Amino acid sequence: MGILPTTEVPASDEVIDTIAEIEMQRRETENKAGFATSCSTALQRLSDLLDDESKALLRGPDAGHSGNVEALKLEIGRVKALPAPRTQESIPRYVRTEERQVSWNNAPQSPTRNKGRRTMGRAGGR
Repeated sequence: MGILPTTEVPASDEVIDTIAEIEMQRRETENKAGFATSCSTALQRLSDLLDDESKALLRGPDAGHSGNVEALKLEIGRVKALPAPRTQESIPRYVRTEERQVSWNNAPQSPTRNKGRRTMGRAGGR
């Protein structure tokens, strides 16, 4: 996990620890269930935590909740911006069509054409 940019009011240790825990669980989930599932779960947990901190901010701004809200918004933006990993399954493979599977052995042959006289510089094979 990267370093959170500093804000005017620092986030509480509890929220920073929770963000770190969510990121660790997101990485574990990515290995088990895939990238999309891991990001979706992490975003849901971060959004729930953001809602809780926003409600607490309405009750009183002196508890350091504005720093928590800012840190959570930054983390949500970071998770949303994560690039999906390129795996072998996500790279489209070339799929042959039936027309391209025709063997050259079965291809129709054009009639041979008369090549005319050979030039004088070539050996005639005689």
